[in-house]
Amino acid sequence: MLDLIPLTLGQVGFTALGVFMGIIIGVMPGLGPLLGMVLLIPFAMYMEPVAGLSLLIGVFVGGTFGGAVTAILLRIPGTPIAAATLLDGYPMAQQGRERDALGFAVAASAVGGFVGGLYLVLGAPILASFALKFAPPEYFALAFAGIVCIAIVSRGSTIKGLIVGCLGLLIATIGIDPFAFFYRFNMETQWLIGGIGIVPLVLGLFAVSEMLYQISAGNLDKGAGARSVMLPPSIVIDTVKRWINILRSGSIGTFIGALPGAGSVIAAFVSYAAAKSSSKEPESFGQGNPDGVIATEAANNACCGGTLIPSLALALPGDPCTAVLLAAILLLGFIPGPQLFTDSPEVITGIFSSYMAANVFLLIFGLLLVPIFVWFVNIRKVFLIPVIFVLCVVGSFGVTNSLQDLWFIPIFAILALLLMKFDYPLAPLTIAPVLGPILEENFRRSLIMSADDVSIFFTRPICTTILVISAVALIMSLLPGNALKRFSQKGTN
Repeated sequence: MLDLIPLTLGQVGFTALGVFMGIIIGVMPGLGPLLGMVLLIPFAMYMEPVAGLSLLIGVFVGGTFGGAVTAILLRIPGTPIAAATLLDGYPMAQQGRERDALGFAVAASAVGGFVGGLYLVLGAPILASFALKFAPPEYFALAFAGIVCIAIVSRGSTIKGLIVGCLGLLIATIGIDPFAFFYRFNMETQWLIGGIGIVPLVLGLFAVSEMLYQISAGNLDKGAGARSVMLPPSIVIDTVKRWINILRSGSIGTFIGALPGAGSVIAAFVSYAAAKSSSKEPESFGQGNPDGVIATEAANNACCGGTLIPSLALALPGDPCTAVLLAAILLLGFIPGPQLFTDSPEVITGIFSSYMAANVFLLIFGLLLVPIFVWFVNIRKVFLIPVIFVLCVVGSFGVTNSLQDLWFIPIFAILALLLMKFDYPLAPLTIAPVLGPILEENFRRSLIMSADDVSIFFTRPICTTILVISAVALIMSLLPGNALKRFSQKGTN
C-alpha cells in the first residue's frame, strides 16, 4: 500500500478551489462535475501535475454533492446523481426541515467520501500490483469488459448502449493508425488527421446540448427561487451517530463505483433500497426520513472513490468524469494504469491525498457556505448560458489550440440531442473513445504475439475469465427482468 503524502500549500489551495467551484456547478440544474472538469482541463495543463489533478478531483467531489442542494430545496436534481436524494430530502424541506436535510446531505457526503477514499487507498495499489502481471490479451479483455459494462448499465436498452458504444469506438479509429502510421477515416481533410479530442466531444455531448435544451424549454428570465438557510455544525455529530447506514452505503457506493460504467445513480438507489429494507420504519421512507438522505449521499460520494480504483489501477474509466481525469493524466505526460504506480508514485499518492482533502473541504464549505451556493441556484439562465458557452469555447481551444476543433462541439451537441430524442444513452459515447485505443492496440499486439492466432484470447486463464464473465453479463442483461437495468432506468427517469 502506498502512503499518503502531505500536499503542498498550493495543492491544498487548488483542491479547495476545485471543491468550491464543483459545488457551484453542481447546484446549477443541468450542469454537473463532468462539465466543470472539462472546462478546467486547460488550466490544469499549465499547472504542476499534482496541483492540476487536485483541482479536477476537487471539482469531481464537490460537483457530486452539489446537485443535492436543488434536489432538496426545489425537487430538481442539479445532476442525475442526486435523483435519489429528493425522495426524502424534498419531503423534509416541505415539512420545514430543509436545514436538517441539507446538513445530513453535506455530512453524509463528506463521511461517505472518506469511506470511498479508504477503499481507494487500500484497494487500488493491490489491484495495480496484480495488473502488472497483465499482458496485451488481458488489457484487451479489460477494455472489452468496460465497453460491455457501460452498455449494460446505460439508460434504455442494452442494445442501444452497445450501438452508441460502437459509434464511440468508430470515432476512436479516426486519425493516424498507431501501428502502420497512415491516415485513416480522415475523409481526406486535415481536420481529422489528429483524430477527435475528448474535450470537444464531451463539451458538445453534455454542455452545449444541455444549453440548447434549456433555451428550447424557455423560462430563461426566471431564477429558481430557492430559500437560503444556515447549517449548524452539530449536524455532523447527528449524522455520524447513524454510522451503520453510512458505512453500509459507503461500501455499496464504492463497490458499484468500481464497476466500470455503473455510476453513482445506481449506487444511490441500491443504497436507498438497502437502508429502507434494514429500517425499523420502512414506511417512513419517501415521507422525509433522514436515513434516506444519508444513504444516497454517502453512496454518491463514496462512488467517486470507487470509480478511481479501476481508473488509476487499470486505466479503465469508471464513468465519464474519470474518463476526463484519465485524459488529463495523459495530457500531463503520464501513462495511466499499473505502471503509474511504479513509475510515478508521487502522482498517485498526490491523487489519494487530494481526494481525502477534498472531502474535508466539502464538509467545511457545505456547512459554512450553503447560502452562497443557493444564491448561484437563483441566477437567471439568460445570464448563465452565455457565460458557460464562452467557457466551453475557451476551454476547448485551450486544450487543442485549434480553431477547427471548435466545429466538433456543435456537431456533437446536435448528435446528443438526436440520441436523447430517441432515448439513446450518452455515456458510452464518452467512455468508448477513451477505451477504444486500449482495445485496438492491445488486440493487435496480442495477434502479433500469437502470429495472428486468435486462440491466444482463450488459452490464457485471466483473459478467458474476463471475456467469459463479460459475455455472461451481456447475455443476462438482454434477458427480461434484469434488476440492474431497472435500477439504472429508475435513477435516470
